Amino acid sequence: MMKKRIKDIPKQDRPREKLLQNGAASLSDQELLAVLLGKGTMAMDVMALAANLVKVIDEKGLNVRADDLREFAGVGDAKAALILAALEYARRQIKPEGAKIETPADLLPHVRHYADRKQEHFLCASINGANEILNIRVVSIGLVDRTPVHPREVFADALVDRAAAIIVAHNHPAGSLEPSTADAEITNQLKAAGVILGISLLDHIIFNRSGYFSFLEAGMIKS
Repeated sequence: MMKKRIKDIPKQDRPREKLLQNGAASLSDQELLAVLLGKGTMAMDVMALAANLVKVIDEKGLNVRADDLREFAGVGDAKAALILAALEYARRQIKPEGAKIETPADLLPHVRHYADRKQEHFLCASINGANEILNIRVVSIGLVDRTPVHPREVFADALVDRAAAIIVAHNHPAGSLEPSTADAEITNQLKAAGVILGISLLDHIIFNRSGYFSFLEAGMIKS
């Protein structure tokens, strides 16, 4: 099925007009990037280009670099610089790096924009010894109802970050917050792997647009 192009979207629903009318918070990540990009290329519509960039920014988190963005046709020095500047400015204002995590809900403002994704995104937040966020990355992208993930993938970047602990989270596109058997199994696997590596698993959070489920709060994981 062909993806919707910017010219196929009613003018009032296009990203820039939608932002001005309803505020930036009403836009998806793809739409926000489309506003920053301004336009696509002869071969690729701006919405398609933005969708590609969302994937690499999800994967790299705060470590995304200009070279990562310039891999895509239509993104040169100017657009790469604009996107990186916007990300850095937002980071300095919101300060996810260094944000204090005292309860599971404290992580939600930093990941809730993944709630509108059509597939499950499994996220890992690296936490230092002061319970501050070091980085948040997408570890794996799966299907509508499940995300395949392995402990080695979850802990790989946490080791690079020299994290003392991690919090993992994933969205449920189907809407239900009820953890599946697979969710419980991966939680137990990560907890056990963390003991060996010396990196504690603080919580596993399942979230959607309206709420969240915490394994820690439910007593399904020991603090």
